[in-house]
Amino acid sequence: MRKYMVTYAWQLLKKEQGLYQLARDIVIMIRVCKMFRQGLRGFREYQIIETAHWKHPAFSFWDTKRQSRVTFDTMDFIAEEGHFPPRAIQIMQKKPSWRTEDEIRAVCNILQVLDSYQNFEEPLQLLLAKVMRFERFGRRRVIIKKGQKGNSFYFIYLGTVAVTKDDDGSSAFLDPHPILLHKGGCFGEMGLLDASLRRATVVCMEETEFLVVDREDFFAYKLDLEVQKDAQCRFEFFRKMDLFASWSDKKLWQLVAVAKIEKFSYGQLISKDFVESSFIMFISKGSCEVLRLLDLAASPSYHKWVWQHLELIDDRPLMTTLREYSPMERYKEFQIKSYPLQDFSSLKLLHLQKAWELQGTSFSGKIRTSGDSLPKMLGPKIKSKPTQSIKCTMINTNLGELPKEAVVGAYVKVHTVEEGEILGLHQLFLPEGEHDTRPFILLSLGNEMIRIRKENFYELIDSDDEMINKLLKLNTAFPSDEDMCQKFLQENSWNVFRKDLLQLLVKHRQSPPFPPIRPKRKGIYDPRSVVLNLCSINKTTKPCYPIFKAPQKYLPPLRIVQGIKAPRYKIQELLPQYKSAGVLI
Repeated sequence: MRKYMVTYAWQLLKKEQGLYQLARDIVIMIRVCKMFRQGLRGFREYQIIETAHWKHPAFSFWDTKRQSRVTFDTMDFIAEEGHFPPRAIQIMQKKPSWRTEDEIRAVCNILQVLDSYQNFEEPLQLLLAKVMRFERFGRRRVIIKKGQKGNSFYFIYLGTVAVTKDDDGSSAFLDPHPILLHKGGCFGEMGLLDASLRRATVVCMEETEFLVVDREDFFAYKLDLEVQKDAQCRFEFFRKMDLFASWSDKKLWQLVAVAKIEKFSYGQLISKDFVESSFIMFISKGSCEVLRLLDLAASPSYHKWVWQHLELIDDRPLMTTLREYSPMERYKEFQIKSYPLQDFSSLKLLHLQKAWELQGTSFSGKIRTSGDSLPKMLGPKIKSKPTQSIKCTMINTNLGELPKEAVVGAYVKVHTVEEGEILGLHQLFLPEGEHDTRPFILLSLGNEMIRIRKENFYELIDSDDEMINKLLKLNTAFPSDEDMCQKFLQENSWNVFRKDLLQLLVKHRQSPPFPPIRPKRKGIYDPRSVVLNLCSINKTTKPCYPIFKAPQKYLPPLRIVQGIKAPRYKIQELLPQYKSAGVLI
């Protein structure tokens, strides 16, 4: 009995110690997580605690060993997705003079997700983080009212607002296409500088979170000087342009008041379709590229190019395909092609099928690139071109049939926009029927641009004949899709020929008998992913590499390629002087 009691007491002690150890590990883990989150200094935008836990954020238990109470506060970990972090809200509830340098840095790091905030220089970013306060407003709340004096400067952290010309903002909910500002946008800064009346009304379209800079703090901490520097840079840029040489300083400052600077890093997408954009863009620094997503299957040149190369899929010698036909052969070919349409309605279907089978024709998806398609009973027995069948899925396009794998697209560079050039004005005064409605993509190569809404620019140039005449000279026409497709095919053929010639002239390096084993790097990108291989069009095996596709408006996604590998003649047949690899005769 005594032995049983000792064993039972020992088990209880082990259980109690295990529970204590578990609780101790949890407390340590919580403290480590808290230190880690504080060390991130604001790089946390996604929350891990549900909203329901906000009502009872803290719970605690008594630590018998330390004779103290251990408290767990869920508010230290909460970060609901998309919303402004509560820790940053606590910082912004303090007066600007009470905020420490670390707290200002933490807020500055959180605000890096806002594009408009990133466009400012670092000194101004720190000043803004010091004086900002947090506000949340519901749907239909009017933030700025037309005709009133501006008292605040706003950044949108979450939600959407609409800009209207009426007083109460009700037209934003009736207009099918209102002017909207989303997360990352800002408004109201120029109204603080010149103390002018608001020219538009801003209303919340949904629950929206703002970061607000008030007029008193704006001037008390000399933010006006930093904002004035940015405005002066825009003024000097416009003054150097010949387009605005005739404008007075007063009118040019009106243009500066409605313009905003935006910065884009290398490779960043500026606009998916700048033709339909509501902005006029002035490139102040750097450059960007105008791209066009080209559907190659819609080009006649591509159809002709594909079928010409598919005829070489059996790898026949050059002279057997390119030899000239004799006059007799050409006459016989003409006889076959000039037969009138035959009426087979009186024949039985079975006999017709047998006649077709003798000539190699079937009801399947096989496509004959050459050869006779008439039964033997019709016409003389003529030996025509060798037949070649392509077993693949075909798609009917506006220009005829095309293998399904050959229906691809490519991004083609149309134009490079350099510093000082303008986008959005090239079709301003063209007649409605002459507008180029094709979508063009704008991609940054590392640049700064000044954006102005088109309606604001139209108000400034109204009844300015000299400006209109200058703008008429800026009309630029982009090449047609057919011209871009031909250029793409020419560049592709040159790249393939250059590669074949290089492989022929350069001796292949002999590999060692026992090459070292190197681990394969796992990656998403594969060079074969962006190359269309027409040589393997008959193969039924699925590719083991990812396929990149681009979305299209009202159409299924289109596979994107950078080059096409097609059946072709051996380079020794095209250039007989190169007989063997590495030897130039």
